[in-house]
Amino acid sequence: MIHSSRARRVLAPAAAALLCGALAACGADDSTAGPGKPSAASTPAVKPTTPVTPAAGSPAPTLPPGRGGAAPVFSHGKRDGGKRVALTFDADMTADQDKRAARGERFDNPQLIATLRRLKVPATVFMTGKWAEQYPAQARSIGGDPLFEVANHSYAHHAFSTPCYKLPTVPLKGARADVERAFDAFRRAGVKNTVPYFRFPGGCHNDAVLRAIGPTKATAVQWDVVSGDAFAKQAGPVAEAVLSQVKPGSVVVMHCTRSAAPVTEEAIRRIVPQLRAKGYEFVRVSDLIAGR
Repeated sequence: MIHSSRARRVLAPAAAALLCGALAACGADDSTAGPGKPSAASTPAVKPTTPVTPAAGSPAPTLPPGRGGAAPVFSHGKRDGGKRVALTFDADMTADQDKRAARGERFDNPQLIATLRRLKVPATVFMTGKWAEQYPAQARSIGGDPLFEVANHSYAHHAFSTPCYKLPTVPLKGARADVERAFDAFRRAGVKNTVPYFRFPGGCHNDAVLRAIGPTKATAVQWDVVSGDAFAKQAGPVAEAVLSQVKPGSVVVMHCTRSAAPVTEEAIRRIVPQLRAKGYEFVRVSDLIAGR
């Protein structure tokens, strides 16, 4: 999930207010800056997916830079390229959540990752540097699994443009350094399968900040399907939101934080078999970009 005057989607009001105010990991899908174990019935017959994996040593595919070297923006793949969909999960953690984590609040979701593995669902995890520092073993595990790829979601989930849901703001002159700091945190944690993709916290950005992060050579990745999983109390509406919006080439934004998105794993157990029954193949963002 690009922010300018070309917005195409608005979040459901109640979910959006909660999500963007507290987690700020969603927003309009395009370009408008905006303030348990599964039952036998829910376990699908798994059709293995073979992601497009770059050759050893080859970089993940990116889009060409924009005007003036600006970071390019990607929100979905080809609509006529077959029924392929990328599930993405934001692993959010901000600087002020260290103390909450120390008190036992969980910003990870290992059960979700285990379910994706069991169902053989490739995915892209957009991780903050703070999350990698808080959960280095999990970050290494996710990054060492060829089913997944780890992308950048900033260092501490601060906004890169304003207004952006009352998030603290990264100064324009510090935007590039923030992106690079997150990648450094991944390296220190031993995360191997990182890709040069960046997701703006809240999805908030403008032309100036795209130019500012251009030197990182990262492609900015947004979305075209908002799951509404953050702070949701029931998995059913989350699953329905995804199932009703997915199109060929879609990028779905969800979350990998138990504290803020407690029903995501259950929703995945509903979403995956239904989309597979409709003929959809799950891929990573890199696979969609490679197919453009």
